Amino acid sequence: MTTVSSPATPETQQTPLQALRALRKDGRLAERYPEIAPLLAELASTGADADLRRAGSVLAQIDREQVLDAWPGTETAVVAVTGHSTLGGLGAPLAAEFGRHGVLVETRLSDFDAYQRDLRDTDSTLYAADVDLTLCVLDPQLLLDELGSPWQVEDLAKATRRKLAELERLAGTFTAHSTAVLVLNTVPLPRTVTHQLVDHESRAHAGVAWRDFNSGLLRLALANPRVHVVDLDPLVAAGTPLNDPRMAAYAKAALGDDLLARYAREVAHLARMLRGRTKKVLVVDADNTLWDGVLGDDGPDGIAAATTFRGEAFGTFQRLVRQIGSQGVLLAVSSKNDHDNLIQVVREHPDMVLREADFARINANWQPKDANLQDIASKLNLGVDSFVFVDDSPFECGLVAGSLPQVAVVRLDDEPALHVEKLLADGWFDTARLTAEDRARAALYRTESERADLLESAGSQEEYLARLGVRVTLTEAAPGDIDRVAQLSLRTNQFNLTTVRLQAADVTERTTADDHLVLVIRTADRFGDNGVVGAVFAQRDGDTLRVDNMLLSCRVFARGIEQTAVAALLAHARATGAAEVTASYRPTKKNKNVREFWPSLGFATTHTADDELRFRHDLEDLPAVPSHIQLDSALEGSPR
Repeated sequence: MTTVSSPATPETQQTPLQALRALRKDGRLAERYPEIAPLLAELASTGADADLRRAGSVLAQIDREQVLDAWPGTETAVVAVTGHSTLGGLGAPLAAEFGRHGVLVETRLSDFDAYQRDLRDTDSTLYAADVDLTLCVLDPQLLLDELGSPWQVEDLAKATRRKLAELERLAGTFTAHSTAVLVLNTVPLPRTVTHQLVDHESRAHAGVAWRDFNSGLLRLALANPRVHVVDLDPLVAAGTPLNDPRMAAYAKAALGDDLLARYAREVAHLARMLRGRTKKVLVVDADNTLWDGVLGDDGPDGIAAATTFRGEAFGTFQRLVRQIGSQGVLLAVSSKNDHDNLIQVVREHPDMVLREADFARINANWQPKDANLQDIASKLNLGVDSFVFVDDSPFECGLVAGSLPQVAVVRLDDEPALHVEKLLADGWFDTARLTAEDRARAALYRTESERADLLESAGSQEEYLARLGVRVTLTEAAPGDIDRVAQLSLRTNQFNLTTVRLQAADVTERTTADDHLVLVIRTADRFGDNGVVGAVFAQRDGDTLRVDNMLLSCRVFARGIEQTAVAALLAHARATGAAEVTASYRPTKKNKNVREFWPSLGFATTHTADDELRFRHDLEDLPAVPSHIQLDSALEGSPR
């Protein structure tokens, strides 16, 4: 196993699990809490699932209040758990899986077989105001308990329909009375169920009924954005056993510890996505990652991504990378190679699935990989915390993990057939829904190089903006904009006034409320349409228009778009009878520029009793739309 230096005793080499146990023994888990996530990530990267669960048992003993006292900015989550069978084995993997993403989780486990009571009773712990996720864990016995003895396949079909209807009603009650996300799961079909039926016709009907039940759960999630369904079938298909028959019989543990651990990983991925921590950029190495061989040693004729036994596996990996890129993830290369030679391979090699046009950036040089990642981040105007780095070199992976801990590192080995599984293991790019902007993102970022060329040729910033020809369209959000606006809320960090994260259902609620205003910002210029790049959330309270949040994609910074949107909003506020416009600033590590933006447009700055920063505009002297921008706005009173 890979070893790391113990935080407790740096002079010795310990495994991550040993290091955690040493911290617990010394009573320093809370004091050294920021060191825990990298240790857990190391365990996950080595595939030591059993050790990761043991580490979760250690982490579950941590004193939350001590952590929050020592590290006030620690991200926390409250997860309520209910279900039909014994679920005590879920606590440790939840602690480990959330912990490796830097989230301190509190798990509240309900009583055995209490899911019906818990979901019906709006005063139960599931409905507590501080709950973020409610897990209702379903298992096969949930359906089998509905059957008599003996039973026929028709009885099973009726039971699945009854149970699905019940779960739909319970989910409706929950989402009507709670702001948390409800997580259900599909139920794997055990062989011990189908093979109780001796005729194959009945087995086929049983399979249809069972799968109809699972399909109904998935349709429920499609219809309700605050219901998510974890599909357990792919986990079982990957070889995770449903349960231990002895524990299922004697301890009523219908789902085994291995499956619960895999389920906990999926839940942590879901929680990460809901908090807007989806990664945006996939940076891959080239030699022994995209192709078999080392270009500098073997030459173009000596590398393969097809035609050879091992090369086929690399070709499969390239197809996965391209598939991910087609869904809005930006692709980049960081390789220690001669740039011209690598570009020639990407352009001309017959084995290549990926071509130059698939990449937003290609860095091929002899600089350290961590420096290259920072350079790519700078060129794309994104933070390295939005990066996933994939490499087969333990040295390069260790270098990046050590110097850029915000980067998710996927460590490949010398077996290319496992590259696909390793890249997909952690769902780094998961998003609730794809938007048109997602699918066009790679092309949008490629046009940034054309804008950069224009900027270099211009004599000044003013000349650049004048020649760029920026057009801004400001409209109220329509139903077709909801998913994109929610995505901006979840994923925008730099130009984000409050960083309050909204799901699609939350955005919909605001668009239909009479006292709320949700605006969508679209832009275009001489190089093309940028699509929806920002949003404004405002609320009317008497003669005050309160800006709840304003978001703008980092792709379009420093072009006057944010000034244009606020100028139009202020003019609209005055035209509709408002006496003032206010906004409150919630600082984070990344949104510092927002603090200076509002005063630059004539907002006065004050502090509240709890030292929150507030902005106020009296609407006397309104800012103008920048002269280089063409504004198209349907808002009443908007400047022309």
